[in-house]
Amino acid sequence: MSETLILHHYEASPYAEKIRLMLGYKRLRWHSVLSPPQPPRPNVDPLSGGYRRIPIGQIGADVFCDTFVIAQEVARLAGAPTLDPEQAAGEAAEIVARAEGEVFFAAIGSVSPLTLLGTLLRTVGPFGMMRFARDRAGMMQGATVKPPQGEAARSIMQSYLEDLDRRLDGRDFLIEAEPSIADFSAFHPLWLHVASRRHPIDPSYGHLVRWYERMETLGHGAREELDPKQAFEAARQEPRPLPDATGDADSRIGRRVSVAPADYGTVPVTGTLVATTSSRCLVARETEDFGTVHVHFPRRGYSIDDA
Repeated sequence: MSETLILHHYEASPYAEKIRLMLGYKRLRWHSVLSPPQPPRPNVDPLSGGYRRIPIGQIGADVFCDTFVIAQEVARLAGAPTLDPEQAAGEAAEIVARAEGEVFFAAIGSVSPLTLLGTLLRTVGPFGMMRFARDRAGMMQGATVKPPQGEAARSIMQSYLEDLDRRLDGRDFLIEAEPSIADFSAFHPLWLHVASRRHPIDPSYGHLVRWYERMETLGHGAREELDPKQAFEAARQEPRPLPDATGDADSRIGRRVSVAPADYGTVPVTGTLVATTSSRCLVARETEDFGTVHVHFPRRGYSIDDA
């Protein structure tokens, strides 16, 4: 189990779907721990220190927050550098940034409120819908991003569909001959949009529809359900060795810090900063139940403050 990814997720999470499809593409074996759509998440909060977003990855006593870091781990396990978001450059980097920026928020904002209400009712029921709506509203309090709504969101989505359809004319995937991080990043807001609308992509976008179906057929790999207690047991081993420092070293190594997303869902995780690389920072948390746990965050898009 030591080198098998554990993914704490819920089925309707679009960011989790991005990771699940990456695992399916590389036919990797992985463990699934299902989480509630909103906190509290007793299956993973004790490991992550209360990180607000989902999914969360885990390998032993190393916990990976944000799909940027989880994708890096999938790329490492699969020996597939084209899945590593840190390696994305040029057009690929532009696609990733666009999909995970305004397009992700427009995927929901472009759906009519009544349609979205119906989708939530079907998915989680009336009580779950109210909890979900309250939670997502709270997650945006203090956010530095303002999600587009209505006509503005619909315009963003239409432009996105048109651009992807044009790009896919005469090619199977967006950048490479095989799927890369650009494809998985571009897919997940569309998956959210289709699920929220309960309606497929307009068939007039023929190249895009065929690519979307091609991505869906990648599947989810060798998924095995895991009891949270087994994930907790895996966390009791020693964390893996710290990575060598790369990029600009942080002078606060060895000090207590809090790390949080800089845009939304800004709930901090507190611990000792033990390592930084060009793309991530690692915080050590001393826990009564698991001993030392190393929590990994991206450096980009996250703030590190003295605790």
